[in-house]
Formats: sequence, structure tokens, C-alpha cells
Amino acid sequence: MTHCVIDQNLKELLLNYLKRHKKADLLTTYFFFLEKKYQIQPVLFLRKKTIYQSKAQLLNKLEEEGKLWRETQIIIQVGLPAVNEATKKIYICPFTGKVFGDNTHPNPQDAIYDWVSKCPENKERIDGMRVKRFFVSEDPEMIKTYVKKRRNPITKIVFSSGITGKLYSSRQAVIDDFEKSQIKSVELVDVPGQNRFKIEDNFLSFIQDQLDDSKISQFVDTLSQYAEFEGHVKCWLEENQ
Repeated sequence: MTHCVIDQNLKELLLNYLKRHKKADLLTTYFFFLEKKYQIQPVLFLRKKTIYQSKAQLLNKLEEEGKLWRETQIIIQVGLPAVNEATKKIYICPFTGKVFGDNTHPNPQDAIYDWVSKCPENKERIDGMRVKRFFVSEDPEMIKTYVKKRRNPITKIVFSSGITGKLYSSRQAVIDDFEKSQIKSVELVDVPGQNRFKIEDNFLSFIQDQLDDSKISQFVDTLSQYAEFEGHVKCWLEENQ
């Protein structure tokens, strides 16, 4: 029979595992061996209720399919003018110069009353209450002095999640949030017996192939060559009799 390969590093990992789990059965130990030998770190993709062999495999698959993130452009308008060329009437705070236009605010008169009553620079009081004094102008030339040229819109490249549709400033931010909210680690030993989630096809084929009786026997036969595993191998063989 062909023996499976267990190098010195893997041997040390198995010894340490069995020292920590003195009553570990054969299959549990075998799954630990597979995890370390093939660097398997199963993850559950919560949105699709599917278990993948590793986070890297899942991320690579989604990126190849264009489902993890998408690059897009957004236009950012920098501020709205308080006064523009179409403004006919303005309300001005005498303490700070803040202005409200009749066509840029839905309720400019209410807004100016509210503003001066709370303005931190308004020190004028009558009977302990802040005065609600303000200026009004309908003079076109006066109004022109308050018109400011609006800055051009900014075009920015951002990234949208192919899973949630949310926007992020970078691809890495999309990936970080995906890992945090959409992925859950799963122990390999728990994968074959679960029935709540689907197992990704390639991962399922791998598990089925590794659970072949001949491969498990090769694993036991290889461990039996080392005196350090003698006690565990003996217990496993007795349990299977």
C-alpha cells in the first residue's frame, strides 16, 4: 500500500494536536491532517449559504465573475449657493452676514428668524431674549454682491459591492466589509456532516475523494510507522474492530 506523505513539520503539528486532544478519534485527527496538509480553511458564504474551501478561493471566484466589486464614477457637487442669478430677494444676518435667498431656501423668512435667534454672534437682547433683527434687500445690485461662483463638480472613482450595492472608497474597503459581514469560518470536520448549507462543487469532490477508505487506511498506516503515534493508532484500530 502507498503511504501518504507526512513531512517533519506536519508530523509535529499532529503530535501537538494529539497532545491537546488526547481522546481525538481517527476521523477528527484525519480532518486536522487534511486541513494542514492542503492548507484548507473552510468558510461559509452567508448570502449564498454555501461552504467554500477557503476565503481566498471564494474571493477569487467572485472577482473572476465580477460579483465582488464594481468600479464606478460619482459626481460630487460642492455646496449649494445661498444666492444665485435668479434670486430676487435676500434676508441677511447683521451679525455674521449669513444670507438666505428667496429661491434657494423653501422658507427663507422662517430660516432667518430661526438663525438670528440662535446666532452665537447675536449679543443684542430685549427682556433677556435675543433680538430677531435682520436685513432684507431686493436691490439687484446688492443681491449680485452675494452671488458666488459655484465650484465645478468633482468626479470621483468609487467601488460598489456586487453583493450589497453599497459604495466604498476603495476595492480593499469592499473586500474588508465583505469578509466582516458575509463570511464565517467553519471547521473542516464539521463540513461533511452538515445539511443546512451547500458545499461548493470542487470542495465537495475533494472531500469525497479524501474520505475514501483506502486513503484513511494509508494515513493510519503512515502514522503507525512512528512510535509517537503508537498509542493513538492502537485505540483507533480497536474502535473500528
